[in-house]
Parts: sequence; C-alpha cells; structure tokens
Amino acid sequence: MQTIIIEDENLTALRLEGMLKKYDGHIEVLAILPSVAEAVQWLRQHDSPDLVFMDIHLEDDLCFKIFELAPLTAPVIFTTAYDEYMIKAFKVNSIDYLLKPVNAAELAAAVDKYKALKAQFSKPDMDTLLQYLGHRTPEYKTRFMITVGAKIRSIEVSEIAYFYSSEKFTFLVTKEGQNLPIDFSLDKLTSLLDPKVFFRISRQFLVSFSAIQAVHTHFKGKMKLDLVPKTKLDAFVSGDRMSEFKDWLGR
Repeated sequence: MQTIIIEDENLTALRLEGMLKKYDGHIEVLAILPSVAEAVQWLRQHDSPDLVFMDIHLEDDLCFKIFELAPLTAPVIFTTAYDEYMIKAFKVNSIDYLLKPVNAAELAAAVDKYKALKAQFSKPDMDTLLQYLGHRTPEYKTRFMITVGAKIRSIEVSEIAYFYSSEKFTFLVTKEGQNLPIDFSLDKLTSLLDPKVFFRISRQFLVSFSAIQAVHTHFKGKMKLDLVPKTKLDAFVSGDRMSEFKDWLGR
C-alpha cells in the first residue's frame, strides 16, 4: 500500500510514519508534505496514492484547499488536534477522523477500515467507493457543554428549542425556558446541527421544528413565528429564506 502524509509538524509526521511501518512493514510512505502548496504540486505530478493521511491546519492554509486545487481522489484519514472540522471532513474523501495525539490502536482501526472498504470495491471501481464516502450521513452534534457560573453543564440537543444572537452574543433556549450563553456563532451552529431538525430563519435565529407553535403572514408578506418558549425578540423569517423555509416545513 502506498500513502502520503500531509502534515506540517515534522516530528508528528515521522511518528505517524513509524506507527504505520510497525502496523504493516509493507506500507510505503511516498512523501511527507508540510503545506497546501507542496501537497498540490506533488498530487499534480504523481499518480494518486492508495491512501492519504492529512492534518487540517497546515503551514499556509487549511487542508480543504487541496481538494479545490489538486486531483485528489484517494481516501483520506484526517489526523488533527481540532474536532470542529469533522463534518466538513466527511464531505470530502474522508474515511476516518483521528484526534491527536493519535495512538497505535486508533490508527490500526482506521487503516483496517480502509482495507475493509476497499475489499468491497474493486480497484477500478474506486470512484464508486468515493461516491459512497461522499454520501455518508454526517455526524451532527448531540450535546453541548455549557458553562454556567462555576459549573459546566451538558445540554442534549433534543432539549434545545432554539438559538438566537443578541449584541454579538449567542444564546440557546431550552424547551424548559432556560436561557444560556454558548460559545458558538449561529453560522457555526448551523453547520453542527442536523438540518432536518434546525433551520436558520434569519441572521438572528436558528430554530428547531418542535419550537414552532405558529406561523403568521406579516406586513409586506413577511413571515413571523410564534416560538415555544416565547421569545424576547420578534422571530421573522428573512425574505431570501422564505421559500426554503416553506420547503423545510413540509418535509
């Protein structure tokens, strides 16, 4: 099996290479590439490897830029210290997402997973494998850790009615009416939550389906929502989102 390692920390890359060799002495690491620019250049000049190990934060940019600039068709195992890119990773060629420091057992399980998937798809049919990977169900957030005073609470997503922003702060409101600050922007929350359950109605509100008590046609064709628990701010659906919102309601 031939692979490349895209990683800007040399010691981390060498450690990963050593772990791969220990796992299987026949694995050949063709190159260790520290940046987006070098990875793109290498991929343009060589045949695609069987498997790629890729860090997310590289010397010059996030690794996702590579997919825009180079013909990367090989499956990818991400190795990173950041968990917030997991959903984005699974929208590309990812077959696993390992958090640093990667241990031998996790690495072996990830490579075994690649081998199992490859066994189901013949080598000439790797396009089908990648299509399958691209249509995997993303792993959305199921809970949030919230700091309340000196305590840290775990809030299940199923307990949340809606999120809203006010004066540059973001708050979540539970179905029981608790109003709690959260260290995520609405943009970030939109990418972390299941779009079948939550909809971003405006720049100010991200609401769950279960929180919508009524929908009213308002002045100049606007739509206003009655939410449960009641909101301190009016919850209007932005004009450019009304059509999509109606479709979402009818799913």
